[in-house]
Amino acid sequence: GFGGGAGGFDPRAMYEQPPADAEGEVTLTLLEVLLGTSREVAVGEAGKTRRVEVKIPPGVREGSRVRVAGAGGKGSRGQRGNLYLRVRVATDPRFERKGDDLATTLRVPLTTAVLGGEADVATLDGSVGIKIPEGTPVGRVFRLRGKGLPQLGKADERGDLLATLEISLPEKLSDEQRALFDQLRHSGV
Repeated sequence: GFGGGAGGFDPRAMYEQPPADAEGEVTLTLLEVLLGTSREVAVGEAGKTRRVEVKIPPGVREGSRVRVAGAGGKGSRGQRGNLYLRVRVATDPRFERKGDDLATTLRVPLTTAVLGGEADVATLDGSVGIKIPEGTPVGRVFRLRGKGLPQLGKADERGDLLATLEISLPEKLSDEQRALFDQLRHSGV
């Protein structure tokens, strides 16, 4: 017959489950990368859902994983696995990320590039005024120190913002402006 045989078969061993790691993904804005943030993540377990708040430090990179020890699924002996959150960084229309530096475009009127003047550069901390020297060529890069993103683990050490100068040409000229440009052309400029 069945049962009672040697070998000490333990029916509970079939149901013993090791702690399970849980995986998730979060998408952050550059501002959240700058400041750090927290996200509530749903972790499924035995037909129920638990919500876990995950603190994400400043300076995380695209594709990096944030590990939260003991926040995964529970094994049958009560220990929990880990939760791993993969970080995605949303594209920003104003900035391109290059490591801890940010790159942006600074558009100024032709007259500002030729004669010099002031211009406002957008940064994650708000706009910053800079001086444009007379005769600045297109493509000149202005480096704004400490206006980039923080280094992971060193939130007070930030990269730079690199602003590349572009000229914004007038689309429509008044008769007076056209006459002035015509004079410039005849003077050999």
